[in-house]
Amino acid sequence: MLCPDPTGSRLRQEDSPPRIVEHPSDLIVSKGEPATLNCKAEGRPTPTVEWYKDGERVETDKDDPRSHRMLLPSGSLFFLRIVHGRRSKPDEGAYVCVARNYLGEAVSRNASLEVACKFYKYHSLTHCLESHAKLSVYNRAHYVGECIPKNNGLKLTFHFQCKVFIF
Repeated sequence: MLCPDPTGSRLRQEDSPPRIVEHPSDLIVSKGEPATLNCKAEGRPTPTVEWYKDGERVETDKDDPRSHRMLLPSGSLFFLRIVHGRRSKPDEGAYVCVARNYLGEAVSRNASLEVACKFYKYHSLTHCLESHAKLSVYNRAHYVGECIPKNNGLKLTFHFQCKVFIF
């Protein structure tokens, strides 16, 4: 049975607007590693899915075969490798998926993708200097990469602690 809609076209009773049934989750991923932001939508006709990062449409392999991002048949966004650097547009940001069909659109919850920092940590090191002094270095750490290390969203700071004992 067909029902008219206000625009004058005809709707089939079984047609339905899109709805998101699986929302993406926040991710923390190392630079260069693969990642997937999940999104699954239902509707009839089957909705098309697009992704947006920080309000801008995400380019995928459907737009550019050389892209490192792939739109999977399920609607999920797969990253072959996470990009984070000065020479290319970084993948870090806030993402949403948008599902559309002729009856409307549905927008997922925001999901943040953060690039993890690589840390190298050295535990307590003790050196003796000519038998008159003892130098101890405690928990010296540094990070490598172009990311800003954070803990619960707060920027971390580093300091160097050194104690010298004279005998």
